[in-house]
Formats: sequence, C-alpha cells, structure tokens
Amino acid sequence: MNRVRGKSAAKVVPPRLSSVELQDLEDQPEAELRRGGRHENVRFSRPAADGLDLGGAVFVECEFGAPSFNEAQLRGASFRDCVLAELYAPVFKGARSTWQDVEFRNPRLGSAELYESGWQSVRIDGGKLDFLNLRGAKLADVLITGCIINELDLGAAAATRVKLVDCTVGTLDLAGAKLKDFDLRGTEFRRISGLGSMAGMVVDDYQLGLLAPLMAAHLGVTVL
Repeated sequence: MNRVRGKSAAKVVPPRLSSVELQDLEDQPEAELRRGGRHENVRFSRPAADGLDLGGAVFVECEFGAPSFNEAQLRGASFRDCVLAELYAPVFKGARSTWQDVEFRNPRLGSAELYESGWQSVRIDGGKLDFLNLRGAKLADVLITGCIINELDLGAAAATRVKLVDCTVGTLDLAGAKLKDFDLRGTEFRRISGLGSMAGMVVDDYQLGLLAPLMAAHLGVTVL
C-alpha cells in the first residue's frame, strides 16, 4: 500500500538578538560630540546634536536619552551596544552607518536616510517613521515591534532574519531585494512594490489574501 507523506511545516528562523546591558556609564555633555570622535561607556541625556557633523564617529556602550539629531550628519558613523530612547529627527542622515546590538525605543523620525547601512542585532520598539530608506542596506537579525512606518524602502537591500510584529507599513518597496526569513506576519500593509523580489518573505493566510490581487496584476492574470 502506497503512503503519501505530508509536507513538514516550514521553519522560520527568528532574529538572533543580543540584549544590550549598559552599566557604569559616565555622563557627558553633547558639546563633546564631533566628527570622527570616539565615545565609550557614556550616557547622553537629552543631547541636542541638530546640524552637527558626526560623520565617522564611533559610539560603544552608550545610552542616549531623548536625543535630537535633526539634520545631523552621521554618514559612516558606528553604533555598537547602544540604546537610543525617544530619538527625534525630522531629517535623519545616517547613510553607510553601522548599527550592531542597538535598541531604538519609541523613535520619531521623518525622513531617515539610512541607505547602504549595516544592521546586525537591532531592535526598534514602538515609534513612528515617515520614510525609512534602507536601500542597498544589509540587515541581519532585526526585530521591529509596534511601529508605524509610512514608507519602507528596501530596494536592493539584503535582509536576513528580519521580523515585523504589530506594525503598520504604508508602502513597502522590495525591488531588487534579497530576503531570507523576512517575517511579515501580524503586520498591516497597504501597498507592496517589487513583487518579483518577494522570495524569502513569510506571510499569514490573511496577508496572502491581500496580496492576491497585487500578485495577479504583477503576473498579468485576469480574475473574473
């Protein structure tokens, strides 16, 4: 008698995150922030870094409490083992920056220019981002929870073990992206472009129903 074996359930690998534990931090005035500077074991309380050139700066085991980085230049800057709480910036410039073992808590960002940046073990908890530009970025082990993102651009990005939970995304651009274990379950979205780059994405049944007409249009299928 022939037996038909059922398919085993697909396994989704969740983000592998390291907790950020900061101890014995030294308070430091924001006046010492400068281009190419190095800061370790520092607590910045309400730093006003608006308009500062912090390109290439390095921050290791630092805590930022309600920082304002509007129009600050963070191109090529590096953040490792850092917590940024209540980050505010209508214009956030962090192209080609590096974020490793970092927690964003309730950020408020307008245009976040983080293209070609590198993210490793990063959490975003809450907050609102009008435009998150991660075009060409490399993301691994990223968890985003309870966040509102009006536009998320992942064009030509490489994203592995990325999960969005209880988020709302207006427009998601995936054109040319390479995804693996990109878990979108439990997140609301209105529009997805770059449907040809959806391989590696994980959705639930309800989301699949929302995607059906978009995928039909993409494939040129007429549904009557």
